[in-house]
Amino acid sequence: MNYKDGDSMQKLIDLIKESTGATSDGLAWAMLIVSALIIVFGLIGIGISIALWFKYHRLNKQQNSCGLTGEEAARKILDDNGLQHIKVKCTGSLLWGNSYSHYFHKLRLRRFTYKKKSVTSLAMAAQKSSLAILDKENDPDMKTRNILIPIQFFGPIMFLPLVIIGVLIDIIVRNAYQNGNYLFTFIFAGLGVFFYVIAFILTVIILKVETKAQQKSIEILKKENIATDSEIEDIKGLYKMYNLEYINNMIMAFLELVLRVLQIIAAAQGSSSKSSSSN
Repeated sequence: MNYKDGDSMQKLIDLIKESTGATSDGLAWAMLIVSALIIVFGLIGIGISIALWFKYHRLNKQQNSCGLTGEEAARKILDDNGLQHIKVKCTGSLLWGNSYSHYFHKLRLRRFTYKKKSVTSLAMAAQKSSLAILDKENDPDMKTRNILIPIQFFGPIMFLPLVIIGVLIDIIVRNAYQNGNYLFTFIFAGLGVFFYVIAFILTVIILKVETKAQQKSIEILKKENIATDSEIEDIKGLYKMYNLEYINNMIMAFLELVLRVLQIIAAAQGSSSKSSSSN
C-alpha cells in the first residue's frame, strides 16, 4: 500500500468515526471490516438465491414418478401420520412461501408447486409435512422454533425504531431537566440487540429443524416408494441448496449483530467524549 492509499483509508476511518461517534481507530476499523463482510456475504447470498431459484424451477418442470401434486403428496403424508387436522393451502405470498405453521395448523405450498406433479412439488410437500410430524412428536428443537418464530420476522427490524424511541425520550429528558446522558438511547439500543440475538439463535435452530425435516422426508419418500432413487438424489441436492441459503443467512445475522454492538459502543464513546469536552 502506498502513502496515497494509506491517506485514503485514514480518511475513510475518520469519516466512520465522525458519522458513528467512535473515538478510536480500532473500533472504526472493526466496523469497516464487519460492514465489508456483510457486503461480501450479501453478494454470496444473492448468488446462492439465484442458483437455488434455477434448481427449484428446473425440478419443478420435471414430472415426478408417483404422479402426485404437491397438495396430494402433502395430504397423503399428513394423513398417513395421523395429521388429518392439518390443512394444506395454496399461497402466492412471498412472506410465507412453502411453510408449516404450528399456530394455524396449516401447511402452505406455493402456487407453483401446489397443483404440479413435479419433483420440486414432491420435495416441498414432503419436507413441510415432515415439520408437522416433528411438531406432533414434540421434537424439542421444533418446540423452541414454535415459541421464537414470531421474533424472526420482527426482531431484526425492531432495532432502528427502538433506537429512535430511546433518542426521543433522551431529548425530552434533556429539555425537561437541562441534563441528559443518552441513557435511554443505550437501553433501547441494547433491547434492539437483544432481539437480534434471539433472531440469530432462531436461525441456528431453524437450520437444525429444517435438516431434521429433510432427513425425515427422505426416509418417508423411500419407505413409501413415492420417489425413485434419481429423484431422491435431485431432492437431496435441492435441500442442500436451501441449507446453504440458511447458513449464509445465519452468517449475515451474526455479522449484523456484531455491527449493531459496535455501533452502540461507538455511540457510547461519542457520548463520553462529548461529556468530557463539556466538563
